[in-house]
Amino acid sequence: MELLIKNVNIIDAKQSICGNVLIKNGSIKEIYKEDKPMNEEIEVIDGKGMALLPSFIDMHTHLRYPGFTYKEDLETGQNAALKGGYTHICAMANTKPACDNVNTVKHVLDEVEKMNLLDVYQIGAVTEELKGEKITNIKELRRYTKLFSDDGMTIFNDEIMGKALKLSNELDFTILTHCQPEFEIVERDLKLLKKIGGNLHICHISLKETAKIVREFKDNGHKFTCEVTPHHIFGNDLKYKVNPSFRKLEDVKSLIQAIKDGYIDVIGTDHAPHSKEDKEKGAPGISNIEVAFSMICKAFENNNISLNKLSEMMSYNPANILKLENVGLIKKDYEANLVLVDLKEEYKIDVSKFVSKGKNNPFDGEMVKGRIKMTIKKGEIKYDNR
Repeated sequence: MELLIKNVNIIDAKQSICGNVLIKNGSIKEIYKEDKPMNEEIEVIDGKGMALLPSFIDMHTHLRYPGFTYKEDLETGQNAALKGGYTHICAMANTKPACDNVNTVKHVLDEVEKMNLLDVYQIGAVTEELKGEKITNIKELRRYTKLFSDDGMTIFNDEIMGKALKLSNELDFTILTHCQPEFEIVERDLKLLKKIGGNLHICHISLKETAKIVREFKDNGHKFTCEVTPHHIFGNDLKYKVNPSFRKLEDVKSLIQAIKDGYIDVIGTDHAPHSKEDKEKGAPGISNIEVAFSMICKAFENNNISLNKLSEMMSYNPANILKLENVGLIKKDYEANLVLVDLKEEYKIDVSKFVSKGKNNPFDGEMVKGRIKMTIKKGEIKYDNR
């Protein structure tokens, strides 16, 4: 099958041009500016007035499967991701049972494969039952995943965290660390990284103090990555319960500046769907994966941050961290994982129209900018909202 997207603004981490993208057998066959005669059998999409970006990669998603399918299930979670422009997502291990063993991880991956919707990377737990007391059989789990996290729970034991960092070097995997209290645990983890080494990704930073210490350690040559969520740069001073909490405007400004200066690598949604009942009982989290791009688009525009930077943080950098080949740019011979967007369209967030089972979003009714029109994975149209 061949697909041509013509007259479109092509934007990724390294370019912004107007042209045509020809897709064949799941890959980008050609990018060109001038019109060419085409085989009548080719499906043509006129992208005039719209932008074409690499599809998004979320390093921080909660699919709630297994065990919490009343909050979200594999089908609703993946379809919500596709609506949001994502073709690759990393699912956290805080399920029931926890993804702390091969049987559970393999079961999730087998179910995902049957659905053939998008690429799901199931994160393994660092410790058994996410209790922070005993490290899982990472060597065995490593056959199925290269990502490990106790997200939702903090690993308070310094010795356990140190051992996990050491293993991350030996077995070549990345630890996605959940840090609460934020600054204290981020500081602890960075000091351990300095002493032991390892592959560290810091989840959802939100404080100006955290942004400052991230700067300091990166300036001193320490290699690690970190993320910020859409909601922590879109809103401030909300009492709505998320973890970490919504912060003050000065924290948001500090995060924005750190993004501009290149110290924050990734936008991770921390999509955390909940039932209405669980939310009313105080469960922390936000359902946001299908509006994440629009929230970021508006926040970046308001702060004069380019779409190239947006694409870098939502596609290119995550692809590099996950070591995905030929993914994250719009480039010849790269996988045709693409998202067609109307950058000018403004709309109100309407949780009643969410595909996700989770309607828990405090920005319901707020205006955002940039509508996803189509999500393409390996040349196949997976979501169409034209």
